[in-house]
Amino acid sequence: MNLTLERYGVWLRSTVVCLGSALGVVSADEAEIPLAMSLLVPAVLACGVRLYALRHPLPFALLGALDAAVLVLTGLSQPVLGGDGADLMVEAIVGISVITFQHEWATRPVAGVGLAALGAVVCVLGDVLSSPGHSPELVPLVRMLIEAGLSRAAYLIVRARARAADRSAAARAASRREAEAAAARRATEREYLATLHDTASATLLMVSQGDGRDWSWLPLRARQDLEALSAMPGFETESVDLAELLGCVPEGEGQARVQLKTHIDGPLAIPSGPGLAIFNGVREAVTNVARHAGVREAELRAWAEEDGAVVELSDAGRGFDPQSVPARRRGISGSIIGRMHAVGGSASVTSCPGTGTLVQWRWHGRARASWAEARASQAADGAQVTDGVPRPPRAQAQHTAVVRLIRGQLLYGAQLAALLISLVAQFAISLRQLTAYQGVYHPAWAQTAAFVCLAAVAATGAAYLLRGRQVPPRVRWWSLGAVLTVSATGAFTLPPERLTGAEDWAFGLVGWHALFLLADLRVRAFAAFLGAHIGLNAAAVFLSGAPTAAESAAMGISTVSICGFQLSVAVLLTRLLHGMAPAAGTAAAQEEELRTRERIHEDMQRDHKERYRALTATTVPLLVGLGHGVLSPHDEEVRLRCGVEAARMRRLFAESDAVLDPLLNELRACVEVAEHQGVTVSLAVRGHSGEVPVEVRRELVDPVAVILGRTRSTARVTVVWTPRAVRVSVVSEDCAGGRGTAEATQTHGRATDAEVTVARTTRGGSVWVEAGWRRPAASGVELT
Repeated sequence: MNLTLERYGVWLRSTVVCLGSALGVVSADEAEIPLAMSLLVPAVLACGVRLYALRHPLPFALLGALDAAVLVLTGLSQPVLGGDGADLMVEAIVGISVITFQHEWATRPVAGVGLAALGAVVCVLGDVLSSPGHSPELVPLVRMLIEAGLSRAAYLIVRARARAADRSAAARAASRREAEAAAARRATEREYLATLHDTASATLLMVSQGDGRDWSWLPLRARQDLEALSAMPGFETESVDLAELLGCVPEGEGQARVQLKTHIDGPLAIPSGPGLAIFNGVREAVTNVARHAGVREAELRAWAEEDGAVVELSDAGRGFDPQSVPARRRGISGSIIGRMHAVGGSASVTSCPGTGTLVQWRWHGRARASWAEARASQAADGAQVTDGVPRPPRAQAQHTAVVRLIRGQLLYGAQLAALLISLVAQFAISLRQLTAYQGVYHPAWAQTAAFVCLAAVAATGAAYLLRGRQVPPRVRWWSLGAVLTVSATGAFTLPPERLTGAEDWAFGLVGWHALFLLADLRVRAFAAFLGAHIGLNAAAVFLSGAPTAAESAAMGISTVSICGFQLSVAVLLTRLLHGMAPAAGTAAAQEEELRTRERIHEDMQRDHKERYRALTATTVPLLVGLGHGVLSPHDEEVRLRCGVEAARMRRLFAESDAVLDPLLNELRACVEVAEHQGVTVSLAVRGHSGEVPVEVRRELVDPVAVILGRTRSTARVTVVWTPRAVRVSVVSEDCAGGRGTAEATQTHGRATDAEVTVARTTRGGSVWVEAGWRRPAASGVELT
């Protein structure tokens, strides 16, 4: 806004100085032309340098000296040019300069005030030099100072609304940034859990479930899992060949190998995000065939369809009922279906007991933007990802909302500024003129009535604007008609030769009233009003006879200086509303996008480090040992440790489920792992469940996961709820090794301030562990 106002001020002042100087030289006596040009040409050159400085910054001291030189040179030209026309011209140039200085030096108000004072001194000096025996007129001087003050006040009002728009836009951007960052974190969390399920969780679970198999594939698999855990999860937007990816789907090793019969119509170019999602889903589906189908053959087909791709994996195995798969099982819901939904595609599983299984993936990429929109819709205004970093969607609706907000605030500020100018000019300047020249008006009561009517228009506008409301259309057009009536009254009840002179209080006033009424419309509407206003006054002049050349010159100078200045203000307002507001909205959107990307990147890095830190003490050592042959899957203790870590990971998966009782859901996930290992587990719940913070749930469930992971026959898990506490206990008949019971009392994962107590008792081969948490008295959480 400051840059726009500075350009406006410099261009307006330079235009007025050039036109005024040209008129002054033309109207000057032939003998005075050389001296007048020696004064006015340097002033015009100084304006040219000031225009040059808009694109090529110069020192502020030099700019201030140039502006002061324009005032001094113009003021000294007044006695040289001589005559009433010269007085009007110099007064118009200095007056416009004093007004525009408040915008040119908006960020340096002291310089603007100093130049305004210099302008007043120049006017006094010009009057004294042009009329040595007469005292200078104070009315134009006072008017000039009032106009300078109003110019500064108008700038402060508009700047205040611009800052309000900035604050509001920043607050909205912060809210959107929080929402988009949260959505991106959720999306990344889902992908991370799916990757964890397909890699480390599956590997450790297989190791924990038995001996006597061929483990030659394990070291490579463990190292690959470790790389997957340490890599930043996310989708890329570059294109890949899906046919080439599907050719790399692992078939397994040894007894777990599945022979794939592939029928792929390639190449299939799609964005790498959906491509990786399909690849990972197919890999998981092949693993499921090896584990559950009872066959060692499957057919993989892929083909292009409607600017997209379709992939099918089928087997003739034992089949199953997809509806009977528990929600806690992640292979289908997370690794296959969930992945495709995250990238805007779809996946389906069709199977019946005894008829085999068909898994199908579909992705249609009409454009990359459609994928981004699908992701945003699926993740609640989620984020695109560029170079591994999610990127917020550049929604046109958000940009339009920001532009509308900025435009509304600037419009409101401009209307308030125009209203202030109208009221101050009417009651500080025009009222004195009206009362001083009552004898000139015919009839005088018409002029008084017009003054009251104009005051009523201003009061009506103030009644709406001061309450933060826009003037209704019907009220606006009635008010505009009243303003034109005032213009006609002023023109036809004043002698023609006195129009636009000191007695004509209405000529320069009605334009400001019309400006705050028409501020929200294009400049052509205000230009049409000024044309009608000037036309009424011209008609009043010519109906009484043709004016003299001197009268025409004086009227022309007044008309151009007053109405031209008002029209330039309307042009500036149009520039602010329809040029600067969209530019500011675009800049705000770009800044918001950058900050959102930085925020998402920081959150993802922090979350990833936190996840990796939580796995460092337990899962990572196991994978490192298995990957480099330090740990043997034939070792019973290694298998027990793998079982514990598999249970912990399943609890982590269950943590993101939307269920009524999260604690019980996470316990069931651990119980399910133990049951897969052949353990008989009974689960009992006493009391009414309540809300427990996630950090507390982690510490309550972890001891149970440790004991269940080391149990090989039977176990009993009990949850007891009381109004102010919750206790989770597990009893195992044959928990292998005393080391596991000690591990059950340690906290794994993230550090927390939750006061969870863990008690352990061993007797022979039996182990009893209980974890309890009591609600703090200051907390508002009720467990009943």
